[in-house]
Amino acid sequence: MFDFVIQNEPVIRLSFFFGCLAAVGLWEILRPKRILTAPKGWRWMNNLGLTFFNSFLLRFTFPVLAVGMAIIAEEKSWGVLNLIQMPLWLAVVIAIILQDLIIYAQHVAFHHIPIFWRLHKVHHADVDYDVTTGARFHPIEIVLSMMIKLGVVLLLGPPVVAVILFEIILSSMAMFNHANARLPKSVDRLLRPILVTPDMHRVHHSIHHPEFNRNFGFNLAIWDRIFGTYKEQPDDGHAEMTIGLPEYQANRKQSALWMILLPFKRLADPSRKY
Repeated sequence: MFDFVIQNEPVIRLSFFFGCLAAVGLWEILRPKRILTAPKGWRWMNNLGLTFFNSFLLRFTFPVLAVGMAIIAEEKSWGVLNLIQMPLWLAVVIAIILQDLIIYAQHVAFHHIPIFWRLHKVHHADVDYDVTTGARFHPIEIVLSMMIKLGVVLLLGPPVVAVILFEIILSSMAMFNHANARLPKSVDRLLRPILVTPDMHRVHHSIHHPEFNRNFGFNLAIWDRIFGTYKEQPDDGHAEMTIGLPEYQANRKQSALWMILLPFKRLADPSRKY
């Protein structure tokens, strides 16, 4: 099975991306959690437009991406996991867990280091919360994120299949936990100890500063509990909470160009960090 995944990586990843996008999008239509405040068509066009631009940018910027680096590391026996004898399945599990921890740490850093926050706030400036928010990131942040991934792959030496699976899991979970959809409370309670649910991650997109510095996880829910960044529910409730950042509430039709230029714009009050 692992060989099949490696040989068909592009098709499998694209299938999961569009399949999850369609499935979560339909879920949002059938069981919406909140009423959107910005036009849905406009949001999808611009958020996904930025996403596709980022994908093309990565292909033209890097000679190899994370999967390609994993192949090179495996051939040259680079990285810790390539130097330790263990069953392939165990190496895959360890690699996926450690990559997820790095994504959590990166997310925390992009909130607390001002120069990185200028980029990451493009994700948080969205005044609504739906499946496309999970793919809305500034191009420079995407480039920096790929540089971090390449470094991790080089040092860790994960199996190629682990990198492919993790990329699929990360993309799929980002769409799932940004869903503007109702998940039954019983299912939410069942999943939360293991996976990040939409209600769990929505807290992170609250307008209130103490809340958007909580629930950083995208996939595994354990990191927020281990590092003390977990908050169970938003103080204002999911239906009443305000999504986004205070300074961008008036701009509800945010174009892809506006998002690209956002990190380079000055706030009206330059003393404000957020």
